[in-house]
Parts: sequence; structure tokens; C-alpha cells
Amino acid sequence: MAIRFDVRRDDIRQGRWATIEAGELDAGAVRVRIDLFALTANNITYATFGDALGYWQHFPTGDAETGAIPTWGFGTVIESRCDGVDVGQRFYGYFPIADEVVLYPQDVSTAGFADGAEHRRGLPPVYAHYDLCTSDASYVAEREPQQALLRPLFSTAFLLDDFLYDNGYFGAQAVVLSSASSKTAYGTAFCLSRRQGDDVEVIGLTSPANADFTRSLGCYDEVVTYDRIDAALPENPSVYVDFSGSSPVRAAVHRRLGDQLTYDCAVGVTHWDAEAGRDAELPGPAPVLFFAPDQAAKRAEELGTAGLRERLATAWTAFMEPVTRAEDPWLSVVAGQGRSAVEDCYTALLDGRVPAREGHVLSV
Repeated sequence: MAIRFDVRRDDIRQGRWATIEAGELDAGAVRVRIDLFALTANNITYATFGDALGYWQHFPTGDAETGAIPTWGFGTVIESRCDGVDVGQRFYGYFPIADEVVLYPQDVSTAGFADGAEHRRGLPPVYAHYDLCTSDASYVAEREPQQALLRPLFSTAFLLDDFLYDNGYFGAQAVVLSSASSKTAYGTAFCLSRRQGDDVEVIGLTSPANADFTRSLGCYDEVVTYDRIDAALPENPSVYVDFSGSSPVRAAVHRRLGDQLTYDCAVGVTHWDAEAGRDAELPGPAPVLFFAPDQAAKRAEELGTAGLRERLATAWTAFMEPVTRAEDPWLSVVAGQGRSAVEDCYTALLDGRVPAREGHVLSV
């Protein structure tokens, strides 16, 4: 018997543990024990946009009213009926909040495989690929928690930075990021801060409680608290990158910048339960949802998949330096095990009670 954490699609605060009959493996399938997965605000985004962006399709529950939230983590093959995928091999990829999962490898190579399950066909390939750890040049066993926590978020940050650069920052002189203390936001700020020759200011918006932490990161030119947007946000041509999903914050930015706002890029929803939608009376452009796989596909076509991976790996290595340094690291890993630990962390994320510096990795 396997167990999995499912939530109601129409109310993601309502979760329950489902028991799944293990059954015999089909020919070509593998059973993977899920050893470790990260749980962050990013997973709340997955749940919030589960229907709109197909996140519920990856691990269907068999019940139209519930969904299994995808996470990033590591798993070990414990049973295999697939040639080329062996028991004991360890993979990094997309997993449900569960103790095990059945996958259907295709395109098996020395680098890993793609899950060919019928229900995942047509979804972005980036979410269905499983990297074999022994073949991954950027894999470091001691840094599995950091990889699970940050690599998918940093991949989004890297592609978002690339998207803004690719579009000439939409003519802006500043990039304004909400939820600036969140991992995807400061990953984006880190990438933006490394670009030399682009005279673009990086401004972080955050709560008063997270202001000191956000300033300590050193990748923002200026930090403005939410309660000071109307007075302290510089009135320069700016792109707004919204990681919060908060309508009041968006409204404050639009009203402060007005016609100086050149683009509104919606990325995440750390304030997942804030009122959705856009006030029709707000000045400036309507929000446009950023979907990282689209930018990845564009760059892969231009650079080749290997070229894109090489650029990402270089940026990731640089990012790991401040994240893991011995003195004052950007991230403190918190490990948990068991159903209660999962439930407590999930509730804390929904309530916004996880400190900015913490990153939670879990197992069922």
C-alpha cells in the first residue's frame, strides 16, 4: 500500500491522506520510493494554478474534486520492469507528496528518462524528465536538500531573468519584484544583479518583517516595504514582476507608477488567498502570466538543449555560493519526516508562517 497527500481543488486548505493499492507493475513501468521532496510557496502556486496550467494532470487522484500537488525531489527505484532503468538508481525530478510513485520511462538514456504515462502527454516536457543523479554534472549528494528546494525555483528565476533581458526589460530602467524575500524572487534578483552593462535597477518589495533579511541578501539595489510603496517606490519606467499574487500590492504599484509601468509580469502567488483579478480602473498594463517552459523552449531552440543546460548550470553554481556559505548562508535547511511534519509545513506555508531564510525538505 502507498500513501499520498491529496487536496481539494476548490479549497486547497482541505487535505487528506489517500491510500493507494500498490498492485503489480505493468511491463515497462518502474516503482520509485520518494526519499526527499521540497515543500515551498512554489507548491502553493502549483495548487492555485492546478487547473489553469495542468499541474493536477501529472499525478491524477482518480477523483475530479481532488488533486495531488507536485513537488521536486529525489527518489530511488525499488522495482523495475523497464530495460535500462535499474533497481537502486536514484533520480531527481517531479513527484507527488507520497511515499512512492509508479512511472513509465521512455527515451531512456545515460542521463535519465521521461515519464511516458498517458496522462502526462502534452504537458511541458521539463516537468516529466527524471535526471539520473550519477550522470548529472551539477549533482552533489550533500546538497540534495538545496537542489530540491532551489533548483526548480532557480530555473524559473534564470528563465525569467533571460525573458526580461530578451525583451530589453520592456524599455524599463528598473525591475520591481514583489515577495522579494521569496526564493524565486531573490534568485531572479541574483541573476539580474550579475548582468554587467545593463543599467537596470533591481528593487525588492517585501513586508516590514522581512525587510532586514531582504537587504542582507545584497542582490537588491533598493528594498521598499509594502506599506511604503505609495511614497518610496521610485517613479521611473519600471517592469513589475509579481511573485505575490496580491491584488492590493499590485494596485499600489500600478497607482504609484501609472504610465511609468511598462510591463506587469505575473509569476507566482505567495499571497495565495489574496483577492484574485485586476481592478479595471488601475492605470498601466494588464498582468501577463509568465510560463517558464515557454521561455525554456524558445531558448532551447536557439541554443540547443545542451547549450541552455550549460548556461543554467553555470548560473546555478554561482548561486550556490551565497546559498551554502558557512557564514550567514541565504538558506537554512529544515528537515521533517512523517505525515504530521508534512501537514504542519503545508499549513505554515498557506498561513505565510515559514521564515524567509528557511527551506523545508520532507519525506512521508
